[in-house]
Order: sequence, then C-alpha cells, then structure tokens
Amino acid sequence: MLKNYSSATEFYLLGFHGSKELHDILFATFFFLYSVTVMGNMVIIVIVCVDKRLQSPMYFFLGHLSVLEILITSVAVPLMLWGLLLPGMQAMSLTACSAQLYLYLSLGTSELVLIGAMAVDRYVAVCNPLRYNIIMDSHTCIWVVIVSWVFGFLFQIWPVYATFQLTFCKSNVIDHFLCDRGQLLKLSCDDSLFTEFILFLMAVFIIVGSMIPTIISYTYIISTILKIPSASGRKKAFSTCASHFTFVVIGYGTCLFLYVKPKQTQAAEYNRVASLMVLVVTPFLNPFIFTLRNDKFIEAFRDVMKRCYQLLKD
Repeated sequence: MLKNYSSATEFYLLGFHGSKELHDILFATFFFLYSVTVMGNMVIIVIVCVDKRLQSPMYFFLGHLSVLEILITSVAVPLMLWGLLLPGMQAMSLTACSAQLYLYLSLGTSELVLIGAMAVDRYVAVCNPLRYNIIMDSHTCIWVVIVSWVFGFLFQIWPVYATFQLTFCKSNVIDHFLCDRGQLLKLSCDDSLFTEFILFLMAVFIIVGSMIPTIISYTYIISTILKIPSASGRKKAFSTCASHFTFVVIGYGTCLFLYVKPKQTQAAEYNRVASLMVLVVTPFLNPFIFTLRNDKFIEAFRDVMKRCYQLLKD
C-alpha cells in the first residue's frame, strides 16, 4: 500500500479470486477459447486473401475485422492466462500498463468504426444493389479501412494520457486481470470527476456515433427486405446481413454496458465480466457468426482445404 502522495511506478494485477483448482479450470477454459479465436480468425483472413470469390467489400472488411479481433484478444488474454498459472499477483510497470490500455482502447475504437462501415456496406448492397460496385469500389474500401485504423489510434491518445497524468497513491494493486481504466481511477488521489466526465463524453461519441449509421442502415435494410414479394427473396436478402447484425448486437451491447456511464469506477467484478465479454467471448464468436451460415465462405473453405490436401498428397 502506498502512502503520502508518491505516484505508483509499478502496478500489481490481482487477477481472479478463488482457489488453485478454480484457476486451473479458468485457465483451461480461456486457453481453449483463445486458441479457437486465433485459429478461427486466422482461417477467415487466409480464406479471404486466397479465394477470388471472396474479393468483395463485405469480405475485405471481414478480414480486417478478424485482424482486429486477434489483436484485441492478444493484448490481454496471454497475460491473463499467465496470471492464472502463477500464484500471487502479477507485476506490471507503469509503461506496460499504459501501453496495454492504449492498445486495448485503440483497437476497440477502430473495430467500432469498422462495424459502422460494414453496416453501411450492407445497406448499399441491399438497398442500392445496381450501384453497389460503383459506390463500394476498391478505392473507397481501402480508405474506409485506413480511416478506421488511424482514427482509433489517434482518438485514444488523450484519454490514456489524461488517465496516467493522475497520481496513483491509494494503492498500486489493480483488482483486475488487465490495466482497466475504471480500476486505475479508483487508485487516484486526485479529483478525477472532470476527467471521468470527459472520458464518458468521448465514449458516448465513439459508441453512439458509430451506432447511428448502423441503426439507420438496418432500418432501411429491414424496410427494403419486407417489401420483397417472395419469401425466398426476403430470406436471401436477410441472410447477407444476419451475421453482421448479430455481431453488432453483441458488440454494441457489451460496449454500452462497459463504457457508457458517467461513473467509471464501478465494482471490480462488474468490470471483469464485461471485459471478458469484450476480450474473450466476442472474438471467439466472430468466426462462427460470420461463417457457419455463409454458404459462399463454406464453399471457399472446402476448396482451399482440398487444394491443401492435394499439395500434401503430392
């Protein structure tokens, strides 16, 4: 425990509470989920890159979304797994803590921007199919991806900088498995009310700001699909958007639950569960959501596997 007003230069992550047996169960569970997440998203990236049938904006964005999912989960999960194997608390320097928080928030922001862009892409595909190739050309798609990456990393510079300008003198023990901003604010002796309010406004801006084009896009999409006379036509049109819509509901629901609230210094257990949703559950579900009901992707996957088998056989 720190005394006086000397700021911490090193933090200790408390991780998960419970017995060694519970830690072993959690390690096995999270290791399995992390492994499937990395392998599943890597498969998506490879298939999108090598199969010419998937050279369209939808799959181009999906490939970048998979890259973001791998990076987001890799920012914290390997360290979390290491902490479950070792007894006691994990030491982390101030620099490492700030780097982890910055990468976590920046990658998450880039993902939200990309999800909004994917919603607009689905709107154009369903509502303006004849102009789709003109509007969503390769130049536009590349710029959308560049903007989403650059915006995410620029947008989070000030929030992370402001967080680490505070004096952490109450303790240097973080009751979490990663450098969580809410728990860091709890350790500060400074009056962080104004900083928390600005961080809240910025979270509202990025989450709600990316939700608006998503909501508008899906309002038009649903309206257009309902006007299709044949049931088979409606089913086909909805199938092109169902996977993205499912991902949107899970992703935005978790982010709203975690970040859009004026008081960010909430209970540690609340933070842990919400962070697990963002870092473990959502990235794990991504490959299944986007591929299981996608006939074109499944066909491309089978063809790539056949080619690999033929190469190995020869």
